[in-house]
Amino acid sequence: MEMKTISRRILTIFLLICLCFVLQTALFSRFELAGVTPNLLLILVASFGFMRGRREGMIVGLFCGLVVDMYMGTYVGLYALFYLYLGFFNGLFRKIFYGDDFKLPLILIGVSDLIYGLMQFCYLFLMNQEADFGFYFWNVMIPEAVYTVLIAIFLYYLILKVNQWLEKTEKRSSGRFVR
Repeated sequence: MEMKTISRRILTIFLLICLCFVLQTALFSRFELAGVTPNLLLILVASFGFMRGRREGMIVGLFCGLVVDMYMGTYVGLYALFYLYLGFFNGLFRKIFYGDDFKLPLILIGVSDLIYGLMQFCYLFLMNQEADFGFYFWNVMIPEAVYTVLIAIFLYYLILKVNQWLEKTEKRSSGRFVR
């Protein structure tokens, strides 16, 4: 792959991470529903995982997690590890991904949000000996997963179009040198 297309992909993913982070922390923090906000970075990680595979899902997950760690993490690298695992998990479904089918991505995003909530509960709450899982599950994990999936209906379409544009430009640039 040509250096220009690699740079374009890196810059585009960087801009998407920044956009999702700003929207998640600045805009959606003002639109809490049931005390939760949607996890836009998780939507981005999950989308790149099943669109591009485990490796790219893990890379995007690592950088999304590092951004979250820098913003609010008390344990450096904890969110990077969470998002990295979620990128890997979603990358496992690359082989059955079809761009025009929205059911699988939305289900995976919902499941990923529940897994993310479970990881948060295990590492953050159990370390502080606060172990009311039932309350956390019904009052935080489920509402956040539902809100995230509702927002994913719109955001996933945008990420899909960006990915299709990147793939089209990569194919076009790689085809220049073929006779």
